[in-house]
Amino acid sequence: MTASPASASPLELPGWRHVYSGKVRDLYEPAGGDASSEQGDGMLVVASDRVSAFDHVLEPGIPDKGALLTRLSLWWFDQLAGGDGGRGIPNHLVPGATPPAAVADRAMVVRRLDMQPIECVVRGYLTGSGWAEYREHRTVCGIRLPEGLQDGDRLPEPIYTPAYKAPLGAHDENITFEQSIELVGLERASLLRDLSLEIYSRAARTAEGHGLILADTKFEFGLDDAGVMTLADEVLTSDSSRYWDAAAWATGDTPAERMASFDKQIVRDWLAAHWDKQGTPPSLPADIVERTAARYHELLDLLTAD
Repeated sequence: MTASPASASPLELPGWRHVYSGKVRDLYEPAGGDASSEQGDGMLVVASDRVSAFDHVLEPGIPDKGALLTRLSLWWFDQLAGGDGGRGIPNHLVPGATPPAAVADRAMVVRRLDMQPIECVVRGYLTGSGWAEYREHRTVCGIRLPEGLQDGDRLPEPIYTPAYKAPLGAHDENITFEQSIELVGLERASLLRDLSLEIYSRAARTAEGHGLILADTKFEFGLDDAGVMTLADEVLTSDSSRYWDAAAWATGDTPAERMASFDKQIVRDWLAAHWDKQGTPPSLPADIVERTAARYHELLDLLTAD
């Protein structure tokens, strides 16, 4: 299959009106007629094959990426609804609702929520921007950590490092838990933290059972009409989470071997080596696209295997 163009316009879907496009997903609302009567006041979220890096949408897209992300989100929503033996975590899916046939494999019909202005990040391992901060200050997002940790090390316990969801076009900003209280109040901030840590811990145990490490992840939540805090957006996908192969992490000789992630890191690495971040980024070579698609496929296969 050929990757879809990153610049392709959102699809015209009968019964749905396109209202917004992000870097990866397109959002629709009912336009009246059959969709409105069948789906009620739900929204349609369509995951495209677009891929972004360094705040740019790249050409071409990654084939089947939208379908793979959607399948993984739906699998995790099912697990967290109680399929993993834990208590059910409410999510935004509309039960029984069916996306249009043209996007059935990469779309979800979801409830409207009062989305919270906080991106709920949980880190179980030291890496990425956290490792950079730790080297300089021995902290991650201001949280003091023990001396002597190395890149890729497991943290003594998972830490919650929220971010403020900036307006469209601006960068999200890391904030402290105390700052999240200023945004949403103590009760709601505490609930967001506790839910995030609970979901991460459950997901990390599930991942370990499939030979994977869930190094870090981010969640989004919203309040439903009854005031229930509800898990929304995508969840625990390779776009919102960092997964590593557990065996490679334990035996690898270099950070690159230990922490080869099941996501678009291949794209980031190639782009960093071939673009100075000025002007329009170059098109991705076919082998980079194919290798990235293979990593997305591999993660889904590993996680959902019986």
